[in-house]
Amino acid sequence: MMIDNIPNIRFTNEGNFFLLAGPCVIEGKEITYRVASEIKEITEQLSIPFIFKSSYRKANRSKADSFTGIGDEKGLEILQMIREKLKVPVVTDIHSPAEAFLAASYGIDVLQIPAFLCRQTDLLEAAAETGKYVNIKKGQFLAPISMKFAAEKVSSKGNNNIFLTERGTQFGYSDLIVDFRSIPEMKSYGYPVILDVTHSLQQPNQASGVTGGRPDLISTMARAGIATGVDGLFIETHPDPANAKSDGANMLKLDLLEDLLKSLLPLRKVTNLLNKV
Repeated sequence: MMIDNIPNIRFTNEGNFFLLAGPCVIEGKEITYRVASEIKEITEQLSIPFIFKSSYRKANRSKADSFTGIGDEKGLEILQMIREKLKVPVVTDIHSPAEAFLAASYGIDVLQIPAFLCRQTDLLEAAAETGKYVNIKKGQFLAPISMKFAAEKVSSKGNNNIFLTERGTQFGYSDLIVDFRSIPEMKSYGYPVILDVTHSLQQPNQASGVTGGRPDLISTMARAGIATGVDGLFIETHPDPANAKSDGANMLKLDLLEDLLKSLLPLRKVTNLLNKV
């Protein structure tokens, strides 16, 4: 079964998981294109459907002086260029109804609703009205059953092109946990479900004002997601996470991505077989 309007993206248990991956935020044309090119090469070799991810603007930042982007139009132009030159679909965050229509005008394939905004009715409805796919991230404060209502806000506008993404639940003030019961729960609503591996390993609200993370657990989290039956994985990756301008503490180093994905393919095959039993 194909996801309509996004070529080569499959989400049934007959094939591989699909992958949303890229750097957290667009830092510049060269580094963004390099990352997209390398991920495309890896995923093509492994027959993993790929959607390139990067935010043209980061609105949710810990401190006022945190990097937010290189400018909306410049960032969207880079995403448009990657989409056209590399022939890969792209996904990016939006934060307001106006941004939904702006991003769609640059050919963005998937409009992503940040977790903190997943209850914003006007934002969800505007994203739906573009006709694009809408990836709704589950708020860190929500039970998975609440995502049914978020999805209904999109589908009520006649748009059933919906992804639902698990990205952890707030655990105390400075940690997140993933309740893997949310995967089958959200899958029961009839939409592809994605596990945001890297954001699920964030450690927010640090005294330094910079979000921490546990990148050493990326492979563990990804394997758990595949075993639980997710349709897609979301992994932020960067050539040099220590010097990334956003979310470096929980991103995967780019040169580790290929081995990680290779390690997940046998597990996916076993999961597919178990689903047929």
